[in-house]
Amino acid sequence: MPCTSAAERYAALIDSVEEQKARLFGSQPRGDVWTGDLARLFRLDPHRQLPANLEAVAQYIQPQDVFVEAGGGAGRVGLPVALRCRKVVNVDRSPGMAAEFTASAAGAGIGNAELVLEDWLEVQGVKGDVVFSADVTYFVRDIVQFVRKMEAAASRRVIITVWSVPPPHRNAAIFRLVYGEDRAPAPGHADLVAVLWEMGILPDVRVLTEPPWWDGELPRTREAAVQVAVEEIGPSDRQRAGRIIEARFDEFFRRVPSGYIPTWREPMKEMLITWEPWRKA
Repeated sequence: MPCTSAAERYAALIDSVEEQKARLFGSQPRGDVWTGDLARLFRLDPHRQLPANLEAVAQYIQPQDVFVEAGGGAGRVGLPVALRCRKVVNVDRSPGMAAEFTASAAGAGIGNAELVLEDWLEVQGVKGDVVFSADVTYFVRDIVQFVRKMEAAASRRVIITVWSVPPPHRNAAIFRLVYGEDRAPAPGHADLVAVLWEMGILPDVRVLTEPPWWDGELPRTREAAVQVAVEEIGPSDRQRAGRIIEARFDEFFRRVPSGYIPTWREPMKEMLITWEPWRKA
């Protein structure tokens, strides 16, 4: 039966991603996958100068606000915001991310950041002035319920940020080369906005200026460049993928004085999607 609504199409994209993962990689390990080195990747200095994209979010925050983050992880956004508002509540179900959040807050001397170790779709009683979520909606099948809970929890504003190319899809060219098929795309900003419109929500949508915060420095050696290319390939296939990339290296990287530029990556911008909870179509 064809999908008849934006919400159904959104769920179908999630299902397609999960079906492909199961078919190519088999059953996935149970438990917390956002832990260890992966969780530490999202732990940044709360006292750092705000980058432009985060400054765009902070402009919506007032000093007396309670800022609630759905899936706040290690506090990349929430802990800097805690320095600018009355309280931050991070709702996240990952013990690995929670440990990094707690340690980062303590190390930075931040005492107004609360952790709620639960799934956003299941948590009860969390309220705030601004409710925010970053890079979570790519993985949420019941997107309508997710958004409704954000609206119900927010007294003044809802903010969602996503990338114009969902990060899991950024290595689509490498994926196709290794597996011989296109990577199933995760739902992106256009899919999310279509659901919001269907829900009667008219959000403001801004394209932010900065490139992905995790890109960092370019790889400086061929070996490091190959590792960048295969890092999102299934662990059992990385050695084979590395041989493929090495054999066709010049197709996928361009040498510049500062290192190797990955030419297969699609350009991407962060999208800020926001609305006042009572403002409907």
